[in-house]
Amino acid sequence: MTKNSNNYERNLKMAEQVLIELNNVKKVFYTDEVETHALSNINLTINAGEYVSISGPSGCGKSTLLSVLGLLDVATHGEYILNGHQVIALKNAARARIRNKEVGFIFQSFNLISDLTVEENVALPLTYRDDFTSQQVKEAVKTALEKVDMNHRGSHFPSQLSGGQQQRVAVARAIAGNPSIILADEPTGNLDSKNAEAVMALLDSLHQDGATICMVTHDPRSAKRAERLIEILDGKITADNVINRGIQAA
Repeated sequence: MTKNSNNYERNLKMAEQVLIELNNVKKVFYTDEVETHALSNINLTINAGEYVSISGPSGCGKSTLLSVLGLLDVATHGEYILNGHQVIALKNAARARIRNKEVGFIFQSFNLISDLTVEENVALPLTYRDDFTSQQVKEAVKTALEKVDMNHRGSHFPSQLSGGQQQRVAVARAIAGNPSIILADEPTGNLDSKNAEAVMALLDSLHQDGATICMVTHDPRSAKRAERLIEILDGKITADNVINRGIQAA
């Protein structure tokens, strides 16, 4: 059996596992007695191993949806089940623990800490995990940096790296803790076309190795790299289509 066949069979098996389930989720922002309905009755299921893209015009609610999925924000109403955890009503401390374990984030602006080295940036989320020893943290950081081809830059600071290199470090930070899902918010938004292509190729590779990815993007070329395209308008899902079957059996 070929490597692609093995990946294909693995992905089929993973697809049977529901990782994320949103039921009638709403998000309302209240300012000066004005209600802004950012999300309206969102129903969404994401299976383990999927590569999902979320697209839509500015202000449509896609980044709000990603924030809710990543437990950075709390839905006003509805049910959210993340890898078996009911997370809507969790206290802040419990939410933070689950977020750190289950979710890896990649942001448009990289969000690296300037006075920490590359290795320290990648290690930082793991230092809050009680299931990682100091030795396991070192090993996880080394493995993650090798995957993004940045292990030779471990002692450098973010200011010594190009934008593309900084985003690679951000990807390493996202995957170091082996999260259930990677959430990427406009991961190529601050990159030139060459570095954007390199980062998207890296996400493709991570997905083929089994990662579950949910990405918000304005770029239709990036969106088409995913297997499934969700479109949002005025806080509502208007389309949810499989656009790419991904790896085929060889």
